[in-house]
Amino acid sequence: MTTTPHTGPGTTPVPDLANSEAPATDSEAPGTDNGPRLLLAALLTASFMAVLDVFIVNVAAPAIGTGLRASGSDLQLVIAGYTITYAVLLITGARLGDLLGHGRVHLAGLALFTAASAACGLASGVTALIVFRLVQGAGSALMIPQVLSLIQRTFTGEARGRALGAYAAVLAVGAAAGQIAGGVLVAADLFGTGWRPVFLVNVPVGAVLLLVGAKVLPLGAPDGREAARGLDVPGLVLLGASVSLLTVPLVLGQGEGWPLWAWLSLAASAVLFALFCGYESRLARRGGAPLIAPRVLRMPGMGLAVFRVLAVMSVNAGFLFALTLHFQGGLGFSALRAGLTFAPTAAVFGAVGLGWRALPRSWWPALAPAGFLLAGAGVVGVGLALRGGHSGGAGLYAGCVCAGAGLALAFGPTFTGALATVRPEDAADASGLLATVNQLGQLIGVAAFGTLFLNRLESLGVPRAYTSAEAFSVTAWALAAAAVPAAVSGLVLRRR
Repeated sequence: MTTTPHTGPGTTPVPDLANSEAPATDSEAPGTDNGPRLLLAALLTASFMAVLDVFIVNVAAPAIGTGLRASGSDLQLVIAGYTITYAVLLITGARLGDLLGHGRVHLAGLALFTAASAACGLASGVTALIVFRLVQGAGSALMIPQVLSLIQRTFTGEARGRALGAYAAVLAVGAAAGQIAGGVLVAADLFGTGWRPVFLVNVPVGAVLLLVGAKVLPLGAPDGREAARGLDVPGLVLLGASVSLLTVPLVLGQGEGWPLWAWLSLAASAVLFALFCGYESRLARRGGAPLIAPRVLRMPGMGLAVFRVLAVMSVNAGFLFALTLHFQGGLGFSALRAGLTFAPTAAVFGAVGLGWRALPRSWWPALAPAGFLLAGAGVVGVGLALRGGHSGGAGLYAGCVCAGAGLALAFGPTFTGALATVRPEDAADASGLLATVNQLGQLIGVAAFGTLFLNRLESLGVPRAYTSAEAFSVTAWALAAAAVPAAVSGLVLRRR
């Protein structure tokens, strides 16, 4: 993982004092004497909130259903609405950052996310909650793509690698942390508010981040080259429609029994994506500004990185989703106990995600393949520990630790390596691409492995502890099998 000459150590670009979006050195951040650490902390906290909200509602869903008298389909939309707008609008958010300024758009998205969180926590009915969840996802889609662009403009050399590694760890650990936080907040029932703190907890954090961000983020206009690229409206429409038609059946298809409309929607998504690719290619040949710069897609290792990110997030989300269903449905765990059981996975994921760069550099190319294999072994270990309807004991936690460490090794080096050589002007494109793949991977994991678990459970009969354990065991082996191609693909590329 090396940096390009114009971003490597010793070749730090000279800041343009007339342009607050210019790259900064390792020791100073734009517009502040506090250095880049405060800026990075603000960006990572905002990213953590956004990822957390994808999962934090899962364990709160029963309480929301009781409190608002919501139907099963209503709860599906409460959970999925955030993810739908988040995934669909990520690329648009990235391009808006180029057009209007990354610091400005990040703060606008953060303000929208914070206001929508407050509205969710105060919602008096399920319809209002669904609408505010959609708005909350839109806020995340505006603020998250700017994070990588701001990191690229603030850090260089080794500092950039460390910042990207921290960002990758935050993205991935947020999934397990969301399950934990949801269980703790619902069980605490603060001031008799039930499920509402799941959303309201974002409000004070968001308010602080807005105040800090206004001081440390670059709020000037983008340079002329970035702003001149425009929005590529036809590309945005085609890609947005394609992602929408893919996302909606993935998040709602299982609950509806995979009706005909879901399959037609998936087919239409593929057709529109093909049209999008054709349009973007023609636009690039004419000298226009496609939605994602072709040079980003042609970067060495980017294709493999997209595949690996998709694989690791699918396995991660499928594992957490199926295990949550088994804990609460099969073993009868409370929301608090189910959430806290994921604590080792989250802790190890975070520690390994932040610490893998301390390993010898000669090991780095092998970390991702080894991580996929370790994650597969850990998931199977969890399945074996839970067999027969047992609660797992020490074997459960050992398997969770292996799974968390393996997924971190698979995700961190892949994500950081893909972005290490991205030029600052391409950071928005790369950010939007990988963030969208991240979200789609989670949706695919929940849809594919969640469906496998539920279908197996249904075929076994009454969802008791024993049958639920068997359904999870089958799912665990499927998850391990899905990790193998990602590991082998990396080894094949190294041999070539």
